[in-house]
Amino acid sequence: MKSRQSVEWTTGLFVLLGFAAIFFLVTQLTGQGLKVHQSTYSLTALFDNVGGLKVGAPVAMSGVTVGRVDEIHYDLKRYRAVVTLKIDQQFDRIPNDSDVAIYTAGLLGGQYVGISPGASESYFKNNDQIELTQSAIVLENLISKFLFDKAKEGTAKP
Repeated sequence: MKSRQSVEWTTGLFVLLGFAAIFFLVTQLTGQGLKVHQSTYSLTALFDNVGGLKVGAPVAMSGVTVGRVDEIHYDLKRYRAVVTLKIDQQFDRIPNDSDVAIYTAGLLGGQYVGISPGASESYFKNNDQIELTQSAIVLENLISKFLFDKAKEGTAKP
């Protein structure tokens, strides 16, 4: 009887540790982490194409994460994607002539928003819109353009 109870407790503990490990992995893979709520401010940017950008993706400057993508939606009046960025308050001195672009982390990595700082002496404030944007580069478009250009070269007469 004692042995069976010991096996049940061990099994229960093992299952509980398994759930804890899964929870930890999910929070790390989604980039949300187990951080305490920090003070943030919002910026918006309009893009022609956001590619595979997801809510929760990092926002980085010089490779340092300064915020997260908070929301992505489509504006029916401007026919563009609107991306809302939540920037940590400690990074409140981003020049208001900075530009943003959507990049891919490595060959198969996820996408993130990169901010290239400008030279202005005035800074973005809460709910400002970033005017200078560069959309995601879609690999399929690059391949089809490359193939179209090669086919065009093959049919050109000297």
